[in-house]
Amino acid sequence: MSSVTVFPVLGPSLGGAVPLSEHEQRLLDQIEQALYAEDPKWANTVRISDPRSHYRRRLVKASIGFILGIVLLMVGVVINNIPLGVGGFVVMLAACLWGLSSWKRMNGFGDTGAMPSDQPRGRAGRRGGPRQSFMERMEERWRRRHDER
Repeated sequence: MSSVTVFPVLGPSLGGAVPLSEHEQRLLDQIEQALYAEDPKWANTVRISDPRSHYRRRLVKASIGFILGIVLLMVGVVINNIPLGVGGFVVMLAACLWGLSSWKRMNGFGDTGAMPSDQPRGRAGRRGGPRQSFMERMEERWRRRHDER
């Protein structure tokens, strides 16, 4: 085998997927077959093809945490224990944030792909210039209306 130096990439990946050569594909197939032969139970556990199942499990756990937070909040209110009620609210809030982040990643909204810093984002990027104030936008609309006549 040839010696190849690999340099870790810090930060988000800059490139896309690179197809494997035939030799690399054969080696990968041999490694997979050896893994299945050695420990099939672990190999099936690792082999989950859809990463959304991981986020789905996190979403279920967050839902259970939210329900637990509601229970803690209600128990804190009923027995007049303010720290327990506040703790229940904090648990609910944390569960909501965790569940929301999992839901966004599961549906592809939270992708952390590389976005060049010079690429415009949001509404300001659609117009091609910096975001204008309310009055500047109104004046621009007035000019366009006046020019159309």
